[in-house]
Amino acid sequence: MSALMNSRGKLRGAISGFGEVAARAHLAGWRTRENIAIGAIHDPISERRHEAIRLIKNVRVYDDLELMLDGEAPDFVDVASPPGLHHQAARAALSAGAHVLVEKPLALTLAEFDELAALAAEKHRVLMCVHNWKYAPAYAAARTAIEARRLGAIRFISIDRLRTEPAGAGGSGGKWRASAASGGGILIDHGWHVFYLIHWLMGGDRPVSVSARLESPAGVEVDDLADVRIRFGGGALSRAHLSWRAPMRRTSALIYGERASLEIENDRVMLTDRAGKVEDLSVADMADDSYHSAWFAGVADEFEQAVTEGTDSAIASANLNQARVALMLIGSARKSSINNGVEVNLP
Repeated sequence: MSALMNSRGKLRGAISGFGEVAARAHLAGWRTRENIAIGAIHDPISERRHEAIRLIKNVRVYDDLELMLDGEAPDFVDVASPPGLHHQAARAALSAGAHVLVEKPLALTLAEFDELAALAAEKHRVLMCVHNWKYAPAYAAARTAIEARRLGAIRFISIDRLRTEPAGAGGSGGKWRASAASGGGILIDHGWHVFYLIHWLMGGDRPVSVSARLESPAGVEVDDLADVRIRFGGGALSRAHLSWRAPMRRTSALIYGERASLEIENDRVMLTDRAGKVEDLSVADMADDSYHSAWFAGVADEFEQAVTEGTDSAIASANLNQARVALMLIGSARKSSINNGVEVNLP
């Protein structure tokens, strides 16, 4: 890492897109890392630049990304703009020689993804996506139990994400989530998280097919409800139900294997074995919110490790694999829904 650090021994970071998720979650996470300093912010909206000046001492702000990259030459760029801008911003940052961390989704199409991955390899830079739900205490506890073989071979995973409305409704976040051009819709906004979580909890087993039904309100161009079924190469099955139409906010999951089942309800985790014995594996978490600020510290730690290890880092490779699987599932789910829920084989 030493070759990438400035004279004070810190990685110099910049954030492109200083919306609520950057201000409320990313910034706090970066501040937990002693070897990282955020010194520059890019955002075309003046109010967000003013917010950055208010929150970060001696920060330098830019309304143009290229000017920031030229003027700052940051070691890494955290891309936290709306999804429709991720590809352009990540490509510019990689081309300027920076490592890049991108808020989900990393890209909107496989062509964009493959271009960025190839550019990162060419420039010998780390490219990763923010997969913060892996650091939710409940899902981290589930992964620990699975790795300890307490459930046996996993046969089924179900995850439900129920919301009464999109995050940031009424504000700028709600605007991009309601626009297809900006990368909105529940399949991108929540499906990305659910798909990498399922792939991760399955131990990296390869999904082979997907069937889905997506729905949109009358006159709205993006999906606000998705029901998805996934079949894996090892024979396991999974499902996900995502909704912005629910009467309450709820996040739940059911995972079962040959030996036991695991139920997650918000931050409550209960394991039940074949004999009916129930064990509470719950881990205390901060109050559920749309930005999950407490979890980004884990993402920041993972990214710093990957930069330290270099572009051949197993951390970075696993993250890109999870991201590509999520993108393939999203594309195939859309194709399935257009064709009345027919099962679609993944490439």
